[in-house]
Amino acid sequence: MNTTDSRIESDSIGSLSVPADAYYGVQSLRAAYNFPITGRRLHPIFINSLAKIKKAAAITNKDAGELSPSIADAIISACDEIISGRLHDEFIVDAIQGGAGTSANMNANEVIANRAIELLGGTKGDYTLVHPNDHVNMAQSTNDVIPTAGHLTVLTLAEAAEKELHRLYAALSCKAEEFDGVLKMGRTQLQDAVPMRLGQTFSAYASMLKRDIIRLRIIHKEMLTVNLGGTAIGTAINVSPYYLEHVVENLSQISGFPLRQAENLFDATQNLDTFVDASGVLKSCAVNLSKMCNDLRLLSSGPKTGIAEINLPPKQNGSSIMPGKINPVIPEVVSQVAFHIIGNDTAITIAAESGQLELNAFEPVLFFSLFSSFDTLTHAVATLIDNCIEGITANEEHCLELMDASVGISTVLCPYIGYTRAAQIAKTSLKTGVPVRELVLKEGLLSEEQLNDLLNPLKMTQPATTV
Repeated sequence: MNTTDSRIESDSIGSLSVPADAYYGVQSLRAAYNFPITGRRLHPIFINSLAKIKKAAAITNKDAGELSPSIADAIISACDEIISGRLHDEFIVDAIQGGAGTSANMNANEVIANRAIELLGGTKGDYTLVHPNDHVNMAQSTNDVIPTAGHLTVLTLAEAAEKELHRLYAALSCKAEEFDGVLKMGRTQLQDAVPMRLGQTFSAYASMLKRDIIRLRIIHKEMLTVNLGGTAIGTAINVSPYYLEHVVENLSQISGFPLRQAENLFDATQNLDTFVDASGVLKSCAVNLSKMCNDLRLLSSGPKTGIAEINLPPKQNGSSIMPGKINPVIPEVVSQVAFHIIGNDTAITIAAESGQLELNAFEPVLFFSLFSSFDTLTHAVATLIDNCIEGITANEEHCLELMDASVGISTVLCPYIGYTRAAQIAKTSLKTGVPVRELVLKEGLLSEEQLNDLLNPLKMTQPATTV
């Protein structure tokens, strides 16, 4: 390589040849060599979160009189460029890395420093103008930067997830209203149970989802507490009193989130249980969504030999060999996302548990897993709404036929003819194929008027009211 194509940078390990036009430096490059793990780089929102933290630190150190205005302003401008989406390809370290995220932090420090150097008229790699550690990382440590960036990223991803969950709630509520008059047979343990309305099926899904949204809001509130200012272990070493008091306030203004500094910076630096809570909320939501999608696949099964009470919108051919076959591909992909999130939750739990003493070194894999869970859940919910829920239709006549043919309505008769007699009627109906209604009338157990009143759809499908 020609000297014009590269520059030599050194760290405590030694020297490396860095591409001359690269904004990253020796520590980033060394990490890229050491951690070829996933083939995936840092999440773009995480990169932006790092830049916001560096910007807040530069502003605060400038105001504290610790950082010269010219260097601070160059750092702030470089951070703004990153926040706008520029220079993201210069973040070359793998998402999973050793060192508790030091490589990610230094990647940010080097990119910001080299862009600031350019803005000041210098040449990349001339750290006498702007130094990655002394200036960009002033009053910071990986151990308060990375967790805080994780909080900011989760706050942003949670907003996107909540937006889609609200859309799903609205779509399910619309279907509950649309199908409110469709009478069908409810099932327990996959066997006929008692009558219900199809709208009640979808109202249950909407109610379930409402809980998930509430849980996500609670996590959003918990994520507002950060350990920025605690530096290495929570003692705030190398931090000015002004910085400690104002950096989180400045980050709040930059990020748009009402952040607060943790009361106990030691606790907030070493413990990651808040992220475990977030993962648990995603897991609960994923479990609920997958259960609902299992139901949708069963209720749409057939279309001629299954339950076929609803129709899912056809989206693509279902087989390379069976002509005309259409599969429930959208519910299937949602369930697969649920499996992925449940697996991620295990990794997140183990990573949080595995910290020792004043620091947890396993944040990279925790964040990789958690960010993936948020992304896949958000995307899965979006396609579930747009490509499935909104297009569901009901086979109303078929629902009624199945209910009339079922012995499940015999349960309604128990208070009037007794459980034993109702069971005998049900058994006879199953054996002979004669509907329960006809058997009750034939044996004179109830009058037609009484039976019509008892089998009124509203009376069968909702609690009795007092007058």
